[in-house]
Amino acid sequence: MSDPGASAERTRLAWRRTGLSATAVALLAARPAVQPDAGVVAWLAAAAVMAGWVAMIALAYRRSRGLRRLPPRPARRMIPAYALLAAALAALGGLVVML
Repeated sequence: MSDPGASAERTRLAWRRTGLSATAVALLAARPAVQPDAGVVAWLAAAAVMAGWVAMIALAYRRSRGLRRLPPRPARRMIPAYALLAAALAALGGLVVML
């Protein structure tokens, strides 16, 4: 027995999990900026990470809303944009670790 709504629900939950993991990464990457001896570079890196996080959460929310419709809307450009943001967030997180 097939349930066409179940796959959209699983995908919606996956977008939510990805958003939650991006939140954890963003908070860990911004952590050095709140140290007492944080410099301008740490603040700029934290601001860039937070901007990327906001963009990721906005895209995930928009995709989640698109999956609630019947039939679900196709993602088109959203998935490559999200992948690019995830790669940029990972690169910025690596930069913050190296600071």
